Amino acid sequence: MVAVLSVALSGPQLAAADTGMQDMADMHAHHHMVAPEVTRSTARYSAPDVKLVRDDGAKVTLRDELEDGRPVVLSFIYTTCTTVCPLTSQTLSELQGKLGAARDSVHLMSISIDPEHDTPPRLREYAHRFGAGPEWQHYTGTLAASTTAQQAFAVYRGDKMNHTPTTLVRTAPGGTWVRIDGFASSDQILAELHGVGSVK
Repeated sequence: MVAVLSVALSGPQLAAADTGMQDMADMHAHHHMVAPEVTRSTARYSAPDVKLVRDDGAKVTLRDELEDGRPVVLSFIYTTCTTVCPLTSQTLSELQGKLGAARDSVHLMSISIDPEHDTPPRLREYAHRFGAGPEWQHYTGTLAASTTAQQAFAVYRGDKMNHTPTTLVRTAPGGTWVRIDGFASSDQILAELHGVGSVK
């Protein structure tokens, strides 16, 4: 297509075509982003008491889901994402396999940042695509609830297209969260869970 244009157009026409193509490339630049550096930090977050809808259709509160007694691995995704979310979800899928028999003792949670589109059936389909077991649940709800959850964990970027990869790990209720910004590997997450002996 580019070769045809370069032959068919010349002068101002070619410059205009090049500009148009550049604008299109810029519009989709987020699809070709450079992987961000992975950094680890710790923080304390207060979970808001917002209502969410689980992928099985159950109406729950975020606080109750986080406080079920298990270590938690928390991520924020949306089902039509083509960059950050598939990589994050693939990592959690790998983590399930590495946890082996201990997988049921860890609660994996993925909250949609596009709840107006991500209905429970869409989330179930997405979860199935990544082989999510019963310990890995996906959540949606109102836009306000999703935004509040994102803000509580300092991952809100104002627009889903601007979101960045962040994985949060907490080994016990009420404990400190480990925050991994960038694309965490399943081994990194597993090491965090093993670090205090929460998962054997």
